[in-house]
Amino acid sequence: MLNIKNEGIILEKTDLNFESKGVFNPACIKTGNTTHMFYRAMSMDDISSIGYCKIKDNKKIIKKMDKPLLFPEYEYEKNGVEDPRIVFIKDKYYMTYTAFDGKNALIAYATSKDLVHFKKQGIISPLLTYKGAGNILKITNSWEKYAYYQRIYEKVFGKDVLIWDKDACLFPKKINGRYALLHRIFPNIQISYFEDFSQLNKDYWIDYLKKLDQYTVLEPISSFENEYVGAGCPPIETSQGWLLIYHCAEHSKGKRIYHGGAALLDTSNPLKVTARLKTPLFSPKEKWEKIGNINDVVFPTGAVIDNGMLYIYYGAADKMIALKSIKLDNLLEELIRKKHI
Repeated sequence: MLNIKNEGIILEKTDLNFESKGVFNPACIKTGNTTHMFYRAMSMDDISSIGYCKIKDNKKIIKKMDKPLLFPEYEYEKNGVEDPRIVFIKDKYYMTYTAFDGKNALIAYATSKDLVHFKKQGIISPLLTYKGAGNILKITNSWEKYAYYQRIYEKVFGKDVLIWDKDACLFPKKINGRYALLHRIFPNIQISYFEDFSQLNKDYWIDYLKKLDQYTVLEPISSFENEYVGAGCPPIETSQGWLLIYHCAEHSKGKRIYHGGAALLDTSNPLKVTARLKTPLFSPKEKWEKIGNINDVVFPTGAVIDNGMLYIYYGAADKMIALKSIKLDNLLEELIRKKHI
């Protein structure tokens, strides 16, 4: 049985306007002995921005900004910059995040050389309506599940709503010479490959959607993820392959419960799942995980490794940030021992 340790609450909301309702879903990256955390901050009017703090010894905050590092500036993100993930590739930091305009939730990204100054690079999602994308997806096996979410989002936001594409994170290195981007078009996790971000135009996505089944890496298969799955922390390269800590939603007794899951992907072909836990890695159990702005949520988005320990930073009930830890080797052994693909 896995022994995952509850390290407790790391960060809570403050009286500062930009984070007065909640802080959650952080991106984390380690440089030397310092962990840099970029977290989603929400104001009382439900506008999200990205805050920053510096962490020592994995859970001690030694510096925190009193204003957001990134905030809504453009029409496509006027209602929030949300749920960041961050990786370092070659000589640059890449932060992916969800841009929300009150109707459309799309993938955007920003880049930095120093983790201080970030340049927003714009939207990289498919700018297609659900109907437009649906006409393409009808030839795929994904169509029936996709159509379910199309009906939901068109009912709430109108027929012209763009396909929601969220939970994006890059692999921290190129795979066979190409960038690899995890993202989620409901209800599965997909991988998009490209040589340059400029390729991610409408024609690219139309061709991609025609082959969506080929790019699907994880689908909901267990009862604890019977609604949908989504990428969590950026994949971590290990001796056993890419370790993916992801989130999954369970619909149970009239409510939605978010869990953390774990899977292993093949090193050279991460579309191939080599192992997957049969049960959640962790679930909402503590009071701060069960009661908040959204109840029953653990939402892992950042992870670092230190002295053989895997530290997982996650949003708790969309209100605060907490931390779990587990011996990396123990998790890998459990995945290999109890393969469930």
